[in-house]
Amino acid sequence: MNTAFENWPVEKDLNAALCSWNAYLEDERDLALKTLDSYKRDIRQFIGFVHRSQDKKITLVDLSHLQARDFRSFLAYRRDGGASDRSVARGLSALRMFFKYLERHFNFSNSELHLISSPKIPHSIPKPLPVDKALESLDSTDMVRDVAPWINDRDVAVMLLLYGAGLRISEALGLLRSEAPIAGVTILEITGKGNRERRVPILPVISDAISTYITNCPFELEANEPLFRGERGGKLSPRIIQLLMARLRHALQLPETATPHALRHSFATHLLGTGADLRQIQELLGHASLSTTQIYTEVDRDQLLRIYDAAHPRD
Repeated sequence: MNTAFENWPVEKDLNAALCSWNAYLEDERDLALKTLDSYKRDIRQFIGFVHRSQDKKITLVDLSHLQARDFRSFLAYRRDGGASDRSVARGLSALRMFFKYLERHFNFSNSELHLISSPKIPHSIPKPLPVDKALESLDSTDMVRDVAPWINDRDVAVMLLLYGAGLRISEALGLLRSEAPIAGVTILEITGKGNRERRVPILPVISDAISTYITNCPFELEANEPLFRGERGGKLSPRIIQLLMARLRHALQLPETATPHALRHSFATHLLGTGADLRQIQELLGHASLSTTQIYTEVDRDQLLRIYDAAHPRD
């Protein structure tokens, strides 16, 4: 039997359920490692809390007997420990996901968790760059650090995928050489969060930049290997692009919110500002829900109000 959770304060039945759930998250949900670790940490905190309150190893039956007050006590414990509302809400979401999995696969039932409400979290509005600053960032990569020309070609290609195609940095850096959108390729097929697939149009400027990088890259780029390489030939780390954006922030006096992901926000906001349909933007970004994409309408509205405030005649 898989004993990956044997150091947790759980009995064999709950250990088996945890192993099964973990395999489901890894194999079927295909979650990012960071997300998977967060979910496991949230569940471990909860089980540790129940263990301390009951002073024994926890079983599936113990979890099925928990009352609403037990869940509320756990949330209060997290808050007392300094957890933010966002962290508490994520932990509660992980717990619901775990209990739902148990109900489907382990003849488990606990309706008390449905009585618990998630903390209200004010959603943060994306902070895109103005069009001129986004373009200036793309044009200034070779001015903020001294690197080999092929490295600058690489970084421009990556940043164009973020701003010109709306990719997440993980999606751009996850591309294989065989997937490189070059030689007249106008559509890039991307598998994003939640294993959702989408088709993204590729502008000629993007394919040209990628072609230039491939031509000048000193490493042999095999078809089934990463497209973007680090200085020593390994897969490019997102930290390199993050550090580049930090240098650009300093050099161009950009706000602290100017990160690689802000280029993706800029892609969506600038499309919306030029009349793109919200559902089209949803498809391009790979959002599961239109409500996620609608945050960009708030950005656009705030921008409109600032223009109105600056231009409207008044006493």
